[in-house]
Amino acid sequence: MSLTEKKRVLITGAAGFLGSHLCDRFIKEGYYVIGMDNLITGDLANIQHLFKLENFEFYHHDVSKFVFVPGELHYILHFASPASPIDYLKIPIQTLKVGSLGTHNLLGLARVKKARILVASTSEVYGDPTVHPQTEEYWGNVNPVGPRGVYDEAKRFQEAITMAYHTYHGLETRIIRIFNTYGPRMRLNDGRVLPAFIGQALRGEDLTIFGDGSQTRSFCYVDDLVEGIYRLLLSDYANPVNIGNPSEITIKEFGDEILKLTGSAVKMIMKPLPQDDPKQRQPDITKARQILGWEPKVDRAEGLKRTYDYFKNLPKEELYKSAHRFS
Repeated sequence: MSLTEKKRVLITGAAGFLGSHLCDRFIKEGYYVIGMDNLITGDLANIQHLFKLENFEFYHHDVSKFVFVPGELHYILHFASPASPIDYLKIPIQTLKVGSLGTHNLLGLARVKKARILVASTSEVYGDPTVHPQTEEYWGNVNPVGPRGVYDEAKRFQEAITMAYHTYHGLETRIIRIFNTYGPRMRLNDGRVLPAFIGQALRGEDLTIFGDGSQTRSFCYVDDLVEGIYRLLLSDYANPVNIGNPSEITIKEFGDEILKLTGSAVKMIMKPLPQDDPKQRQPDITKARQILGWEPKVDRAEGLKRTYDYFKNLPKEELYKSAHRFS
């Protein structure tokens, strides 16, 4: 297939953890991929292997500003956003802008190009849930003025404006609610529990548990998530869909798994739970199973082994790199 015949997809947040894996998948599927990232939390190292390909190009651009892409576009995947608390607490305004102005700009681009757009929402729209497991019909329990509100409400607004474009303009839209995801290319010191635990174990530091460790998370391996995203994009379903692994585990139990995996002899130490940190997180994936024929395939033991193998082979200086690469 010639370059002019390939379907063209724009992926924002392309140099990030999920964005880079999506670039790989769409290249593999035969698409012409246009990556876009302002590199505020992304890293070109994640996509450097793609620059030599004739069916990949990259724009260093902030989608909170006007977005222009020449030529045809068939699909847009909006994955530009800080995604870890350590990031969005440091850059709250940028987080709000990429979820609101950025999403508005990309919806407008999709409308002009007559492209289908998939936006990456999050399980954080459910806040600290009073319903467990979380179904797509649950409206959430979110503190809009708390420290996490800049991320939670940006994503809730993102869903609202996406659905408004769908109902008012007839735009083809898809909304994915992503639960905790992990795998190679995560930033080791980005503040999320899995890379934090593995980084501490590799440095010989005690694992930090916030709260008493009884809060739960559900971890989905990145390959499974990407498969769910791909299926949702190509589906005919416009309402939000949870994509995640329903296998729930407490943070303390997860810490034990990391210690066993790494063979580390360090201890676990307890610190106060941050404000509005969710106590439970588990997706109900009934819709994903029924509509997309999707469910996770990689169990946590295998996924953790792959992720640990990636982290332990990083250059030693990566272990001590600051989480913040922005001012």
